[in-house]
Amino acid sequence: MKAITQSKARPCWQMVVGVLLGISIGGCNQVETNRISTEIDGQPRVVATSTIITDLTQKVGGDEIQLTGILQPGVDPHVYEPTPADSRVLETADLILYNGYDLEPGLINLMNAAGEKAHKVAVGEVVPPLQLDEDGEIVPDPHVWGSAENAIAMTNVIRDELIKLSPADEAEFTQRASQLTQELQQLHSWINQQIQTIPADKRQLVTTHDAFQYYGQAYGIAIAGTLIGISTEEQPSAQTVTRLVESIKKTNVPAIFAETTINPALIRTVAEEAGVKLAPRELYSDSIGAKGSDGDSYIKMMEANTRTIVEALGGKYTPFQPTN
Repeated sequence: MKAITQSKARPCWQMVVGVLLGISIGGCNQVETNRISTEIDGQPRVVATSTIITDLTQKVGGDEIQLTGILQPGVDPHVYEPTPADSRVLETADLILYNGYDLEPGLINLMNAAGEKAHKVAVGEVVPPLQLDEDGEIVPDPHVWGSAENAIAMTNVIRDELIKLSPADEAEFTQRASQLTQELQQLHSWINQQIQTIPADKRQLVTTHDAFQYYGQAYGIAIAGTLIGISTEEQPSAQTVTRLVESIKKTNVPAIFAETTINPALIRTVAEEAGVKLAPRELYSDSIGAKGSDGDSYIKMMEANTRTIVEALGGKYTPFQPTN
């Protein structure tokens, strides 16, 4: 596994088969934007880029702000191509909240060009990044939300920026952020407890994408392998598949994982040829799930991912039940 050092984020086509011999398979599908928005005259206009930041902002901001989330569930922020409608939304925003560390490069470029009026805040950059050495290139890992403790730090930034934007609503923002923080603290403890039920020699995560470094570090599960990017738009050669199969056999893991924003075709083929189970449930990586799914909020996404990992690797899952 390559050393984790300092970084600069990479596009989705470089996404990896995280934990393998080092071949990345990152293709992402484009989907039309489906906005989460509330519009009330006189309220401050807030725009959030990723679905995760939109969810956290909605929970803190409530009805005191007009919130527009640009990306819809299932869209990969790494390769999303902004639309003219996105430009119009950014131009009228008072506050733009984005992840940073180059998670959403297309939107960052558009935001810098179109959103001159708005105050812009890289919410994710409050977290010191894990850094990945990819063939000598140092890049920051933008997937900071993989730890619930990092999500608390992001929540605090959102609260503080909303208070600056609308001081009259400080009490409401503070109360909601406090309530969310309490639940995130409970979630953090719960995930640790769940991962501990997995046999120690099975705590290895093999996925189609390098989005789980922060999760692995926070909760004691190894992300095995090296990361070498290839485009998933290409048909992998028989030699490539063979190398991946042999790499997975060496990890001796009981299961490997596909993700909701990544085409599962390659990892499915590799799992079959390696004789390893492909987890029946996909992981949420760069986006929360569609409305009504088991991952349609940040907290539910983290619970769903933990359940998927624990059950597939031989642990014992207990549902998350936060207390007030």
